[in-house]
Amino acid sequence: MNIEGKVIICDSMDERGITSLKNAGLVVDYEPEISGQQLLSNVGSYDVIIVRSRTKITKEVIQNATKAKIIARVGVGLDNIDTEEAKKRNIEVINAGEASITAVSELVLGLMFSLCRSIPFANYETKKGNWVKKNLIGNELKGKYLGIIGLGKIGRNVARLARGLRMNLIGYDVVPIDKSFIQEVSLITTDLKTLLQSSDFITCHVPLTEQTKYIINKESISNMKNTAFLINTSRGEVIEESALIEALKNKRIAGAALDVFETEPPSNEELLNLPNLICTPHIGAQTKEGQELASLVIAEKIIQNARGGGANKTSN
Repeated sequence: MNIEGKVIICDSMDERGITSLKNAGLVVDYEPEISGQQLLSNVGSYDVIIVRSRTKITKEVIQNATKAKIIARVGVGLDNIDTEEAKKRNIEVINAGEASITAVSELVLGLMFSLCRSIPFANYETKKGNWVKKNLIGNELKGKYLGIIGLGKIGRNVARLARGLRMNLIGYDVVPIDKSFIQEVSLITTDLKTLLQSSDFITCHVPLTEQTKYIINKESISNMKNTAFLINTSRGEVIEESALIEALKNKRIAGAALDVFETEPPSNEELLNLPNLICTPHIGAQTKEGQELASLVIAEKIIQNARGGGANKTSN
């Protein structure tokens, strides 16, 4: 049974999801480079708006989206969408957080290995012809304590992978953590300060809210070991970058790896030039498999909704 409706896709999206939407009978306009002003002018004719992280669905955009029934994010989180305004206008907001669980989790492990074995530095120096072997005494992950801030789907998957590496796990969340999961991975649950004091590696997996903005700041960093490594693949504003810069410059912590930044692309040269910082350009969900799955998940949720079956709104 075909369905009706007009869809605008404002950011890049895997072709499989686009094909699914078209095959269901929806009219799809693929505009991955559309500007904010163009969207404001044209959004009123669409029933469904699909974005990733580039496009901001502001209050003004939503007010102009007079026909919209769904706003969909092909990814995790909804911080680029004014969800309160959408709610006022009875627009359903959905995402595909479940699609990037594996991709983000594996990146976290890659960053941990890169930090403890200085892989980017070793690669750079070796290619320059410098044999710096004697300077590269690293650390093993086995037996280390991994502090996980946020035990949603991604945080839990990171824990399972790290447990396979025989790491010890410490968890903190602002919401209750599932008891069966705690038992599954032998998770030590504690308050944030104790997690920071006890962990050799700390990884952040929380959405950006008033409660989590700058959850890692000067005070919280002061509680970390000076041998600790900090990883963030969630949202840039979870970490106060000025405090992180100071800590890395003064070797208050051993190092950090960031896939997300307060401003993207990042332009703070003081941050980017730190030798004990590894940076990646928000590639957490950027795997072929993850992008395909995210597009298919979003397409299926939209199709179900259009057929009257409803859709799962969000997935953490």
